[in-house]
Amino acid sequence: MAGVVTTPPSSAREALAAWLDYLAHERRASPRTVRAYGDGVAGYLNFLERHHGERLSVAGLGDVSTGDVRAYLAFRRAGERPLSPRSVSQALSAIRAFHRWIDRRLGVANPAIALVRGPRLAAGVPRPVSEDQARGLIEDAATNPDREDWEVARDEALLTLLWGCGLRISEALSLTGADAPLADSLRITGKGGKTRMVPVLPAVRAAVDAYVRALGGRPGADEPLFRAVRGGAYSPRHAQALMQRLRGRLGLPASATPHALRHSFATHLLGAGADLRSIQELLGHASLSTTQRYADVDAAGLLAVYAKAHPHA
Repeated sequence: MAGVVTTPPSSAREALAAWLDYLAHERRASPRTVRAYGDGVAGYLNFLERHHGERLSVAGLGDVSTGDVRAYLAFRRAGERPLSPRSVSQALSAIRAFHRWIDRRLGVANPAIALVRGPRLAAGVPRPVSEDQARGLIEDAATNPDREDWEVARDEALLTLLWGCGLRISEALSLTGADAPLADSLRITGKGGKTRMVPVLPAVRAAVDAYVRALGGRPGADEPLFRAVRGGAYSPRHAQALMQRLRGRLGLPASATPHALRHSFATHLLGAGADLRSIQELLGHASLSTTQRYADVDAAGLLAVYAKAHPHA
Protein backbone atom coordinates (compact mmCIF):
# COMPACT_ATOMS: atom_id res chain seq x y z
CA MET A 1 0.00 0.00 0.00
CA ALA A 2 1.28 3.46 -0.85
CA GLY A 3 2.49 5.43 2.13
CA VAL A 4 3.29 2.38 4.29
CA VAL A 5 6.92 2.30 5.41
CA THR A 6 8.36 -1.15 4.47
CA THR A 7 12.09 -0.41 4.80
CA PRO A 8 12.44 2.01 7.71
CA PRO A 9 14.19 5.22 6.63
CA SER A 10 17.49 5.92 8.31
CA SER A 11 17.81 9.65 7.66
CA ALA A 12 15.49 12.46 8.62
CA ARG A 13 15.19 13.39 4.93
CA GLU A 14 14.02 9.89 4.05
CA ALA A 15 11.52 10.04 6.92
CA LEU A 16 10.17 13.33 5.59
CA ALA A 17 9.72 11.81 2.11
CA ALA A 18 7.91 8.80 3.60
CA TRP A 19 5.65 11.06 5.69
CA LEU A 20 4.69 13.19 2.70
CA ASP A 21 3.93 10.01 0.75
CA TYR A 22 1.72 8.90 3.65
CA LEU A 23 -0.14 12.23 3.64
CA ALA A 24 -0.68 12.12 -0.10
CA HIS A 25 -1.72 8.47 -0.48
CA GLU A 26 -3.10 7.25 2.85
CA ARG A 27 -4.61 10.48 4.15
CA ARG A 28 -5.32 11.79 0.64
CA ALA A 29 -4.31 15.31 1.68
CA SER A 30 -4.58 17.98 -0.98
CA PRO A 31 -1.40 18.82 -2.95
CA ARG A 32 -1.50 22.25 -1.33
CA THR A 33 -1.45 20.72 2.16
CA VAL A 34 1.32 18.25 1.30
CA ARG A 35 3.42 21.03 -0.21
CA ALA A 36 2.88 23.33 2.80
CA TYR A 37 3.75 20.58 5.30
CA GLY A 38 6.73 19.51 3.23
CA ASP A 39 8.12 23.04 2.95
CA GLY A 40 7.61 23.66 6.66
CA VAL A 41 9.35 20.50 7.85
CA ALA A 42 12.12 20.72 5.24
CA GLY A 43 13.00 24.17 6.58
CA TYR A 44 13.02 22.75 10.10
CA LEU A 45 15.39 19.93 9.13
CA ASN A 46 17.65 22.36 7.23
CA PHE A 47 17.92 24.50 10.34
CA LEU A 48 18.67 21.55 12.64
CA GLU A 49 21.41 20.25 10.33
CA ARG A 50 23.06 23.68 10.10
CA HIS A 51 22.62 24.14 13.84
CA HIS A 52 24.35 20.84 14.68
CA GLY A 53 26.71 20.76 11.70
CA GLU A 54 25.79 17.25 10.54
CA ARG A 55 23.16 15.26 8.68
CA LEU A 56 20.26 14.30 10.89
CA SER A 57 19.26 10.66 11.35
CA VAL A 58 15.82 9.37 12.27
CA ALA A 59 17.15 8.41 15.69
CA GLY A 60 18.48 11.95 16.04
CA LEU A 61 14.94 13.32 15.71
CA GLY A 62 14.25 11.78 19.10
CA ASP A 63 17.01 13.91 20.61
CA VAL A 64 15.81 17.28 19.31
CA SER A 65 15.35 19.51 22.35
CA THR A 66 12.78 22.15 23.13
CA GLY A 67 15.61 24.67 22.82
CA ASP A 68 16.32 23.48 19.27
CA VAL A 69 12.68 23.94 18.23
CA ARG A 70 12.40 27.33 19.93
CA ALA A 71 15.60 28.44 18.20
CA TYR A 72 14.12 27.42 14.85
CA LEU A 73 10.86 29.30 15.50
CA ALA A 74 12.82 32.38 16.60
CA PHE A 75 14.88 32.12 13.41
CA ARG A 76 11.70 32.00 11.31
CA ARG A 77 10.39 35.13 13.01
CA ALA A 78 13.62 37.08 12.58
CA GLY A 79 15.26 35.63 9.47
CA GLU A 80 15.57 37.07 5.99
CA ARG A 81 11.93 36.22 5.28
CA PRO A 82 10.28 36.53 8.71
CA LEU A 83 7.00 34.76 9.32
CA SER A 84 3.98 36.24 11.05
CA PRO A 85 3.02 34.80 14.46
CA ARG A 86 0.20 32.86 12.80
CA SER A 87 2.55 31.37 10.19
CA VAL A 88 4.97 30.42 12.97
CA SER A 89 2.12 28.59 14.71
CA GLN A 90 1.32 26.75 11.49
CA ALA A 91 4.99 25.78 11.10
CA LEU A 92 4.98 24.39 14.64
CA SER A 93 1.81 22.43 13.81
CA ALA A 94 3.57 20.79 10.85
CA ILE A 95 6.59 19.90 13.01
CA ARG A 96 4.36 18.33 15.66
CA ALA A 97 2.46 16.32 13.05
CA PHE A 98 5.75 15.03 11.59
CA HIS A 99 7.05 13.98 15.01
CA ARG A 100 3.75 12.26 15.87
CA TRP A 101 4.06 10.24 12.67
CA ILE A 102 7.67 9.14 13.26
CA ASP A 103 6.66 8.15 16.80
CA ARG A 104 3.74 6.01 15.58
CA ARG A 105 5.32 4.59 12.43
CA LEU A 106 9.03 4.49 13.25
CA GLY A 107 9.03 4.22 17.03
CA VAL A 108 11.07 7.40 17.57
CA ALA A 109 9.36 9.38 20.30
CA ASN A 110 10.20 12.93 21.32
CA PRO A 111 8.05 14.16 24.25
CA ALA A 112 9.92 17.49 24.23
CA ILE A 113 8.09 18.63 21.08
CA ALA A 114 4.77 18.79 22.92
CA LEU A 115 6.30 21.20 25.45
CA VAL A 116 7.00 23.90 22.88
CA ARG A 117 4.30 26.56 22.84
CA GLY A 118 3.53 28.67 19.80
CA PRO A 119 3.18 32.46 19.88
CA ARG A 120 0.08 33.84 21.54
CA LEU A 121 -2.31 35.18 18.92
CA ALA A 122 -4.78 37.99 19.36
CA ALA A 123 -8.41 37.02 18.98
CA GLY A 124 -10.43 38.49 16.15
CA VAL A 125 -13.61 40.54 16.35
CA PRO A 126 -15.76 39.00 17.62
CA ARG A 127 -15.58 35.22 16.96
CA PRO A 128 -15.49 34.11 13.31
CA VAL A 129 -12.37 32.52 11.85
CA SER A 130 -10.93 33.75 8.57
CA GLU A 131 -11.26 31.84 5.32
CA ASP A 132 -7.64 30.67 5.56
CA GLN A 133 -8.14 29.60 9.17
CA ALA A 134 -11.29 27.65 8.28
CA ARG A 135 -9.45 25.88 5.47
CA GLY A 136 -6.55 25.20 7.82
CA LEU A 137 -8.84 23.64 10.43
CA ILE A 138 -10.42 21.34 7.86
CA GLU A 139 -7.10 20.37 6.28
CA ASP A 140 -5.48 19.70 9.65
CA ALA A 141 -8.42 17.51 10.65
CA ALA A 142 -8.04 15.62 7.35
CA THR A 143 -4.37 14.78 7.99
CA ASN A 144 -4.46 13.57 11.60
CA PRO A 145 -2.34 10.40 11.92
CA ASP A 146 -3.69 9.70 15.40
CA ARG A 147 -7.15 8.72 14.14
CA GLU A 148 -8.61 5.95 12.02
CA ASP A 149 -9.46 6.75 8.41
CA TRP A 150 -13.20 6.92 9.08
CA GLU A 151 -12.68 9.25 12.06
CA VAL A 152 -10.55 11.59 9.93
CA ALA A 153 -13.22 11.56 7.21
CA ARG A 154 -15.93 12.25 9.83
CA ASP A 155 -14.06 15.21 11.32
CA GLU A 156 -13.40 16.69 7.89
CA ALA A 157 -17.03 16.21 6.85
CA LEU A 158 -18.42 17.77 10.03
CA LEU A 159 -16.23 20.88 9.86
CA THR A 160 -16.93 21.29 6.15
CA LEU A 161 -20.66 21.04 6.87
CA LEU A 162 -20.52 23.65 9.64
CA TRP A 163 -18.60 26.13 7.51
CA GLY A 164 -20.28 25.37 4.18
CA CYS A 165 -23.89 25.40 5.44
CA GLY A 166 -23.73 27.65 8.50
CA LEU A 167 -25.34 25.06 10.77
CA ARG A 168 -25.39 25.11 14.53
CA ILE A 169 -23.46 22.12 15.92
CA SER A 170 -26.70 20.67 17.29
CA GLU A 171 -28.29 20.93 13.83
CA ALA A 172 -25.37 19.20 12.12
CA LEU A 173 -25.34 16.39 14.68
CA SER A 174 -29.09 15.89 14.34
CA LEU A 175 -28.63 14.56 10.79
CA THR A 176 -29.36 10.87 10.36
CA GLY A 177 -28.57 8.17 7.85
CA ALA A 178 -31.75 9.17 6.00
CA ASP A 179 -30.08 12.48 5.10
CA ALA A 180 -27.20 10.78 3.25
CA PRO A 181 -26.25 11.26 0.52
CA LEU A 182 -26.98 14.94 0.96
CA ALA A 183 -29.41 16.52 -1.49
CA ASP A 184 -28.99 19.93 -3.09
CA SER A 185 -30.52 21.44 0.03
CA LEU A 186 -31.18 20.41 3.61
CA ARG A 187 -34.37 20.97 5.58
CA ILE A 188 -33.12 22.04 9.00
CA THR A 189 -35.21 22.47 12.13
CA GLY A 190 -33.53 25.05 14.35
CA LYS A 191 -34.31 26.95 17.51
CA GLY A 192 -37.96 27.29 18.37
CA GLY A 193 -38.86 24.54 15.92
CA LYS A 194 -38.33 26.94 13.00
CA THR A 195 -37.64 25.11 9.73
CA ARG A 196 -35.43 26.47 6.96
CA MET A 197 -33.90 25.24 3.72
CA VAL A 198 -30.11 25.43 3.45
CA PRO A 199 -28.30 24.96 0.12
CA VAL A 200 -25.58 22.28 0.11
CA LEU A 201 -22.35 23.06 -1.72
CA PRO A 202 -20.72 20.29 -3.81
CA ALA A 203 -17.67 20.34 -1.49
CA VAL A 204 -19.92 19.65 1.51
CA ARG A 205 -21.69 16.82 -0.29
CA ALA A 206 -18.38 15.29 -1.37
CA ALA A 207 -16.96 15.41 2.16
CA VAL A 208 -20.03 13.70 3.64
CA ASP A 209 -20.01 11.08 0.86
CA ALA A 210 -16.33 10.34 1.59
CA TYR A 211 -17.14 9.92 5.28
CA VAL A 212 -19.98 7.50 4.58
CA ARG A 213 -17.69 5.43 2.34
CA ALA A 214 -14.96 5.38 4.99
CA LEU A 215 -17.54 4.38 7.59
CA GLY A 216 -18.32 1.32 5.50
CA GLY A 217 -21.83 2.33 4.53
CA ARG A 218 -24.64 4.66 5.41
CA PRO A 219 -26.03 4.40 8.96
CA GLY A 220 -29.64 3.33 9.39
CA ALA A 221 -32.31 5.88 8.51
CA ASP A 222 -32.99 6.62 12.19
CA GLU A 223 -29.38 6.40 13.32
CA PRO A 224 -27.12 9.45 13.75
CA LEU A 225 -25.07 10.24 10.67
CA PHE A 226 -22.03 11.29 12.70
CA ARG A 227 -20.84 8.42 14.87
CA ALA A 228 -18.57 8.31 17.92
CA VAL A 229 -15.67 5.87 18.24
CA ARG A 230 -17.45 3.71 20.81
CA GLY A 231 -20.70 3.75 18.90
CA GLY A 232 -23.69 6.01 19.29
CA ALA A 233 -23.95 9.64 18.35
CA TYR A 234 -21.05 12.04 18.04
CA SER A 235 -21.81 14.70 20.64
CA PRO A 236 -21.28 18.48 20.82
CA ARG A 237 -18.69 17.79 23.51
CA HIS A 238 -16.75 15.63 21.03
CA ALA A 239 -16.88 18.48 18.50
CA GLN A 240 -15.65 20.99 21.08
CA ALA A 241 -12.74 18.69 21.97
CA LEU A 242 -11.90 18.29 18.28
CA MET A 243 -11.74 22.06 17.78
CA GLN A 244 -9.69 22.48 20.94
CA ARG A 245 -7.06 20.06 19.59
CA LEU A 246 -7.03 21.68 16.17
CA ARG A 247 -6.76 25.26 17.38
CA GLY A 248 -3.94 24.22 19.72
CA ARG A 249 -2.00 22.78 16.79
CA LEU A 250 -2.71 25.79 14.57
CA GLY A 251 -2.20 28.46 17.20
CA LEU A 252 -5.75 29.80 16.94
CA PRO A 253 -7.49 31.64 19.80
CA ALA A 254 -9.98 30.02 22.15
CA SER A 255 -12.78 31.68 20.17
CA ALA A 256 -12.17 29.15 17.33
CA THR A 257 -15.06 26.87 18.29
CA PRO A 258 -17.51 24.84 16.19
CA HIS A 259 -19.91 27.79 16.39
CA ALA A 260 -17.19 30.08 15.01
CA LEU A 261 -17.52 28.25 11.68
CA ARG A 262 -21.20 29.25 11.58
CA HIS A 263 -20.19 32.86 12.27
CA SER A 264 -17.61 32.57 9.49
CA PHE A 265 -20.25 31.29 7.07
CA ALA A 266 -22.25 34.48 7.68
CA THR A 267 -19.39 36.97 7.58
CA HIS A 268 -17.89 35.40 4.44
CA LEU A 269 -21.27 35.58 2.69
CA LEU A 270 -21.64 39.21 3.73
CA GLY A 271 -18.15 40.00 2.51
CA ALA A 272 -19.01 38.39 -0.84
CA GLY A 273 -22.03 40.67 -1.28
CA ALA A 274 -24.94 38.68 0.18
CA ASP A 275 -27.68 40.80 1.76
CA LEU A 276 -28.58 40.58 5.42
CA ARG A 277 -32.12 39.31 4.75
CA SER A 278 -30.81 36.31 2.80
CA ILE A 279 -28.24 35.55 5.50
CA GLN A 280 -31.00 35.77 8.10
CA GLU A 281 -32.97 33.10 6.26
CA LEU A 282 -29.95 30.83 5.82
CA LEU A 283 -29.03 31.06 9.50
CA GLY A 284 -32.59 30.70 10.75
CA HIS A 285 -32.57 33.87 12.82
CA ALA A 286 -36.00 34.99 13.97
CA SER A 287 -34.98 38.65 13.98
CA LEU A 288 -32.96 40.65 11.47
CA SER A 289 -31.37 42.50 14.40
CA THR A 290 -29.62 39.24 15.35
CA THR A 291 -28.13 39.00 11.87
CA GLN A 292 -27.14 42.67 11.92
CA ARG A 293 -24.18 41.91 14.16
CA TYR A 294 -22.44 40.24 11.22
CA ALA A 295 -22.46 43.58 9.44
CA ASP A 296 -20.71 45.01 12.52
CA VAL A 297 -18.07 42.26 12.26
CA ASP A 298 -17.51 42.96 8.58
CA ALA A 299 -17.29 46.69 9.25
CA ALA A 300 -14.66 46.01 11.91
CA GLY A 301 -12.67 44.06 9.35
CA LEU A 302 -12.90 46.89 6.85
CA LEU A 303 -11.74 49.39 9.47
CA ALA A 304 -8.76 47.16 10.29
CA VAL A 305 -7.80 47.05 6.61
CA TYR A 306 -8.26 50.82 6.35
CA ALA A 307 -6.10 51.45 9.43
CA LYS A 308 -3.34 49.28 8.00
CA ALA A 309 -3.41 50.50 4.41
CA HIS A 310 -4.45 54.16 4.37
CA PRO A 311 -1.47 56.53 4.12
CA HIS A 312 -2.94 58.86 6.76
CA ALA A 313 -3.87 56.10 9.21
